[in-house]
Amino acid sequence: MKKNFLWLTILAALTLVLGACGFGGDSSKDDSSKDGKTLKLAIASEPPTLNPQLSTDTQSGSILNGLFEGLTRVDAKGKVENAMAKDIKVSKDQLTYTFTLRDAKWSNGDKVVAGDFEYAWKWALNPKNASQYASILYPIKGAEAYNLSKGKVEGVGIKTTNDETLVVTLTNPTPYFTQLTAFYTFMPVNQKVAEANKKWAADATDQYVTNGPFTLKEWKHNDSVVLAKSDSYWDKANVDVDTIDISMVESNATANRMFQKGDLDFLGAPFQSVPLDAVNAYKESKQLNIKDTAAIYLYKFNTKDDVMKNANIRKALTLAIDRESLIKNVLKAEQKPAKGLVPSAINGWEGQETFYKDNDVEGAKKALEAGMKELGIKDAKDLTIKVSINTDESHAAIAQFIQEGWKKNLGINVAIDNAEWQVFLTKMTTFDYQVGRMGWTGDYNDANTFLDMYSSAENGNNHTGWSNPKYTEFMAKANKEADADKRIKLLQSAEAVAMSEFPAAPIYDYTTLFVSKDHVKNMAPDLLSNINLKAVKIDK
Repeated sequence: MKKNFLWLTILAALTLVLGACGFGGDSSKDDSSKDGKTLKLAIASEPPTLNPQLSTDTQSGSILNGLFEGLTRVDAKGKVENAMAKDIKVSKDQLTYTFTLRDAKWSNGDKVVAGDFEYAWKWALNPKNASQYASILYPIKGAEAYNLSKGKVEGVGIKTTNDETLVVTLTNPTPYFTQLTAFYTFMPVNQKVAEANKKWAADATDQYVTNGPFTLKEWKHNDSVVLAKSDSYWDKANVDVDTIDISMVESNATANRMFQKGDLDFLGAPFQSVPLDAVNAYKESKQLNIKDTAAIYLYKFNTKDDVMKNANIRKALTLAIDRESLIKNVLKAEQKPAKGLVPSAINGWEGQETFYKDNDVEGAKKALEAGMKELGIKDAKDLTIKVSINTDESHAAIAQFIQEGWKKNLGINVAIDNAEWQVFLTKMTTFDYQVGRMGWTGDYNDANTFLDMYSSAENGNNHTGWSNPKYTEFMAKANKEADADKRIKLLQSAEAVAMSEFPAAPIYDYTTLFVSKDHVKNMAPDLLSNINLKAVKIDK
């Protein structure tokens, strides 16, 4: 699932079985449709939802970014651009944003109006709708209170003054707010259509109305999704691709074979990833691209569990991970050992010190001994830890490596619980797990996107049940601090509190690996592993 995870994500660039396919084929062969330019992609599984206000994972988000358009977009270099908003004015106190909409239409011909944004945002905040990403709207005045049933919708600082004007009032200055308005939770929904049919987003019907560069032409559940260039999009002249065929391919080894055969044009985040066993071959053929990414791979701990509630047990498991060896021998894609909960690619975190020593076996043993004593466990052999992962060769390879290390260095029993993506997400959200793998990609280039979820045990993306009053206090102060340097210090203080209690074990900072056919242009993921499908071009 991504931030509100859940995050999630099949960012990992790894897998086990490559299959009998060579790397010397013609990667530049253009197999686009004779009727237009077709881009062929793959995702790992059925999107949990294609409702912008309910989505929480990267593969759903990658599709939504083509179907809908928010007030802003973020380009490949991280620069915020106007999208549905043709003009944005910010008050001197940085608390009021006035967005003036451009003349744009929905795919059914309706005019896109400011009320569609107000409706969608307030719908996400309505506690009855259980939007896990509702907290991303909390910078807006009254949003948190309404979402937590402590305030009324009338108190939310979102106001439509006319069809072209949306006025948003914030609780505190939020330097990244125009980055947020590019995120899918902030995308509009056609109010008239949504109110007429509560299941408007369930299938590719006439009721699935979009305002982005593409429409949802076809959705064969558990099989494929097809997007088609929208005739009603305001900037359709700058959309080059006519059709996007997205296959659902669970195994990235299978996806790799499809890429080699010419059945896919791209492998890499946020779509199906490059297999682990293919990395070296793609490096040798000079096809592999590697970019730093504002994303982290970690193991979360269920602090409601009888064993995982113990901070020393969590500390022991965190310290006993050999991150350097994992990267060198398993991942092989220039990832960086995680220093804490915030990746080093995030602004202000480039020189952050590590909160723990990597592969600190002696420290881990001492913490384990203390934890077992507190829990009344006499022998490490009496302790069994279950690691939950979603079905993917890369996650299995990582879990097996960590499993071996924990058994060898700590003497505990470790079981791996492998489940299909939807089942896995349910386990995480219902706390039906002990240790669960998660990937978290930043929704915006700010540490808050990695730290905010732990401010409350009730946050839909927390998944750990952990909270700490001091942590919450530092985060609250950071949200009110206008001075950039002071704000970063407060966020770093909050991170230090969390890393003293280990609600999660950070493992590595992602890199983004991708390969693409030579005829596909402008498809490099940005720092947040997003791809602007609108900008993709195909040379015929």
